[in-house]
Amino acid sequence: MTETTTSTATTTDGETTDVLVVGSGIAGCAAALSAAREGADVLLLTKATKPADASTDWAQGGISTTRNDPESLKEDIIAASDGTADPAAVDTLVNHADDAVEDVLIDTLEIDFDETADGDLDYTREAAHSEFRILHVDAATGTHILRPFLQHVDNHERIEVRQDTAALELITAEGRVHGVVSDEEPTGKPIYAGATVLATGGIGALYSRSTNPDDATGDGIAMAALAGADVTDMEYIQFHPTAYDGEDPFLLSEALRGEGAILRNGDGERFMDDYHSQGDLAPRDVVARAVEAEREATGEVVLDVSPLEFEADYPAIAEKCRDRGIEGDEIPVAPSEHFLCGGIDVDDRGRTSLDRLYAVGECARTGVHGANRLASTSLLEGLVWGLRAGDDATGFDPDIVEAPELLNRDPDLPARFAAEKFTRLQQTMDEYLGLERDPDEIARASAVLRRLKGEVDAYIRTRTARELYELRNASVTALLIARAAGENTESIGCHYVAADAGESMAEPPADD
Repeated sequence: MTETTTSTATTTDGETTDVLVVGSGIAGCAAALSAAREGADVLLLTKATKPADASTDWAQGGISTTRNDPESLKEDIIAASDGTADPAAVDTLVNHADDAVEDVLIDTLEIDFDETADGDLDYTREAAHSEFRILHVDAATGTHILRPFLQHVDNHERIEVRQDTAALELITAEGRVHGVVSDEEPTGKPIYAGATVLATGGIGALYSRSTNPDDATGDGIAMAALAGADVTDMEYIQFHPTAYDGEDPFLLSEALRGEGAILRNGDGERFMDDYHSQGDLAPRDVVARAVEAEREATGEVVLDVSPLEFEADYPAIAEKCRDRGIEGDEIPVAPSEHFLCGGIDVDDRGRTSLDRLYAVGECARTGVHGANRLASTSLLEGLVWGLRAGDDATGFDPDIVEAPELLNRDPDLPARFAAEKFTRLQQTMDEYLGLERDPDEIARASAVLRRLKGEVDAYIRTRTARELYELRNASVTALLIARAAGENTESIGCHYVAADAGESMAEPPADD
């Protein structure tokens, strides 16, 4: 499939492929499949060594459809975004949603979505959805989608999947991206492609509490930004309101509240009706701030699952609770970093501002989510944009250009260098760029992050260790977040600026 070539500009052998995809979640798999369907040879690189290393595998609730009413879903998406979603991007999503789900998930992968007693598809509802339109499998939908998807892609004759392989740098020349330098050789290995699709996921590793896997270090965003691609809306980071509050946190799907679970404070009181007319099913940004406010005021917040057939209907979540010694119907919860609504700016086919570079999934900013994402739209966005980008990325011939020759003169890092720097980065993000932001604290965070990036840059000049590049990528992405947060003084959606709001997060807002 891929051909081996030698670039006169480097000391390492390179490869060529028609389409290069970086990332193995639903968006990357969709892009690879779509390009292969068009007759392209595809190389899919992934840092992952197992499916659980991709954020898709961690997705619980489900994947939204329109149930033949795209306008209704569009209205809910725009409302959840506080009116900031791009209507044209939302049109792209809702107008292609049902066909994409039926084509790939039902007809091709034959995903066994949950059914009713009558044998019909069982649609559920989650926060800020006005209708029951979400397909699901137990509360482990991502796992049940990704694992057969990966197997299908891996078995495709035109797709090569290469695991445990990281992209370190983009290869660029005169505004065009020609592939990546991977970590397959000590000084980097050039891989040249007609088009490159970034599907590297989110930024969970930048925070100490996240619903993402540990290797979600913002790689694609950082590489694209360093190459000159436009990056937008980085301040809009969604914190999921209901992650387990304890060691080894895990997500408690919004589907639980959609089916009747109740948030209660430390006094045993139901409180969400005091914050929003939709109560426990308010948009995520509202619920997350309310949960944090009630935790501060009353000591804790729990999710009361007594209205549900919890063990029977949500066995995967129930098992995680048992593993952590949680007994009874009340599960302690706290907000946790969940999803980046911004990212690499792309159009309706995933094209970035750099020629032949595409971005899909969480690393991309399509405009669908605006300042806050509607529940169960991330898998759908990854699927729709992945298919569209993969299709558009075909038909280009790879060009052999000068690639960065990376130095690896001092391969050994000081003991715990990366771990200690990551801890400092996470502490900075937790303290200054979490649920509530303050302009002075954002400036303080920027100063800390600049110093940290400088320390990392001093080491990366002579080393190609993957953990060092992940730290570089995380620090670049964190600085992009801090800069965007500092430039936006308006509280909207996920971005809550205390000085602008004029009220404490602990005070229930008036419900308009």
